[in-house]
Amino acid sequence: MEYVKLGNTGLDVSRLCLGCMGFGVAERWMHPWVIDEERSRPIIKKALELGINFFDTANVYSDGTSEEIVGRALKDFANRDEVVIATKVYFPMSQGPNGAGLSRKAILSEIDKSLKRLGTDYVDLYQIHRWDYRTPIEETMEALHDVVKAGKARYIGASAMYAWQFMKALHVAEKNGWTRFVSMQNHLNLIYREEEREMLPLCKEEKIAVIPYSPLASGRLTRDASESTHRSETDRVQKSKYDAMADKDRLIVERVAAIAERRGVPRSQVALAWVLQKEPVTAPIVGATKLSHLEDSAAALELKLTPEEIESLEEPYIPHPVVGAL
Repeated sequence: MEYVKLGNTGLDVSRLCLGCMGFGVAERWMHPWVIDEERSRPIIKKALELGINFFDTANVYSDGTSEEIVGRALKDFANRDEVVIATKVYFPMSQGPNGAGLSRKAILSEIDKSLKRLGTDYVDLYQIHRWDYRTPIEETMEALHDVVKAGKARYIGASAMYAWQFMKALHVAEKNGWTRFVSMQNHLNLIYREEEREMLPLCKEEKIAVIPYSPLASGRLTRDASESTHRSETDRVQKSKYDAMADKDRLIVERVAAIAERRGVPRSQVALAWVLQKEPVTAPIVGATKLSHLEDSAAALELKLTPEEIESLEEPYIPHPVVGAL
């Protein structure tokens, strides 16, 4: 396993981050394809054996049960000082008027609930899951700063927003002497590259870690369009992200398949190798509901695409509607 600094910090993270959205109690969330604790634990254990020390979850994943599963597994399998735990806040956790968002009330309440579920005194990276249009960014940034100063988070990060919003948040923090975002968890893969226009250059300039989600486009880059999985049949979110441009993305998927066949590797390795070589990507967030998913992801670190292969993969792309930052 390779290790890199998380942006402009001294924190070392594995070149791959294990995304834990797929772990939880399916009946308590919108995704019926998530796997339960018994099936999740061997995957978390295998990730540690492969050298992955970076784990990303969120309070909303399976109504908090993802955090519970991850927390118990890491307590059993790992030394807390050697792992980097990231979680997120924003989406509704209750039906009341203050049950969601990035108000001071919500942030200070949800960090304590996440810590309790994770079974830890602190998280290494506390991230805002989306931009909150109903709360002043000054209120959000000061609350996050207070979370850090209270010792409940080591660093803070952001996810899925427009570049102007991210820059505004960075400016507000700097202006007031508050803790600055060190990472951006954004949407990036071979069939969604809109982040290359503004967000990636901004992160490079500001020395922000880039930890993209959906590097395999929810599996769309790993199989023919005619093939289906339980997730592809039931995941409404991935349908909303990729269905509209599926016909125009077909050639890219075919080129992934051709390179994979020529190299003698699974398609997932080609798609992930592309994300890994894209500047300034720090650590793609890879999901896994089978041990083979994890093993293929780790093997992608050894796959170095040639300039000709990269050009072949990128050439068919056309501008896409912005999704994920809304």
